[in-house]
Amino acid sequence: MAKKGVVIINWLLEPLQYGFVTRALLAAVIVGIVCPVVGTYIVLRGMAFLGDALAHTILPGVVAAYLLGWPLAVGALIMGVVTAVGIGALSARGRIKEDTAIGVIFAGLFALGVAMLSATGSYTVDLAHFLFGNLLGVTTADLWLTAVLSFIVLATVALFFKEFLVITFDPVLARTLRLPTTFLRYLLLILLAVTIVISLQVVGIALVMALLVTPAAAASMLTQRMAPLMGVAAAIGAFSGAVGVYLSFYLDIASGPAVVLVATAVFIIVYLLAPGRGVVWQHV
Repeated sequence: MAKKGVVIINWLLEPLQYGFVTRALLAAVIVGIVCPVVGTYIVLRGMAFLGDALAHTILPGVVAAYLLGWPLAVGALIMGVVTAVGIGALSARGRIKEDTAIGVIFAGLFALGVAMLSATGSYTVDLAHFLFGNLLGVTTADLWLTAVLSFIVLATVALFFKEFLVITFDPVLARTLRLPTTFLRYLLLILLAVTIVISLQVVGIALVMALLVTPAAAASMLTQRMAPLMGVAAAIGAFSGAVGVYLSFYLDIASGPAVVLVATAVFIIVYLLAPGRGVVWQHV
């Protein structure tokens, strides 16, 4: 028994001898916490398509930063905020349906980003990094930026927790209470954009939606109260990030997809076995 314990400890500690793995682990856990917290609102408000579109529309900003030699996060953040505000403005006017406006912006800006990227001469490699992340390439500076932006996002969610709760579950009550619903909607969109930027290097543009939605969806089957839901979702996200890094190290697979696959596996288990709500329980 003691031998097995030593083997497990060695298995856990061996990857941590490498600095890049330690940084990747910290980044994955941080992103694994912040994504599901914001993702809770996406799941409850039915904003999954909007989140996916927003994740892809930041590509031109990322590529522009790459071509100019700027930090990728700067270009992504600028483009993300601009796009979030633009989507909010278009959908608020009501001239065309919200999903139609999002679809047009999504397709156009993503195509623009791919076209810009093709001009760099290293299209395939760079596109793979942008789409699927480069978790094992996280630097100390990247880690600090991720931590700071994550703290800002989580602090904002905590500060406006009650207001976001009201506009999520009862928009009519929000207007009755004279809450600044337009401001809160834009703020939530901007928080979503910043969260996507935070996740860029961990899981990439193509997979960020999974980390936003999957842990929150799993948590929603375990509890209906908002604060516990966020806590459970964050725990699932952090677990997925940590286990994904270890799987990436030992199985020599891409880190971003590994993190998402773990989160998906947790969702399937919860979907089947969630007390009182899981598929198995409903057929007992």
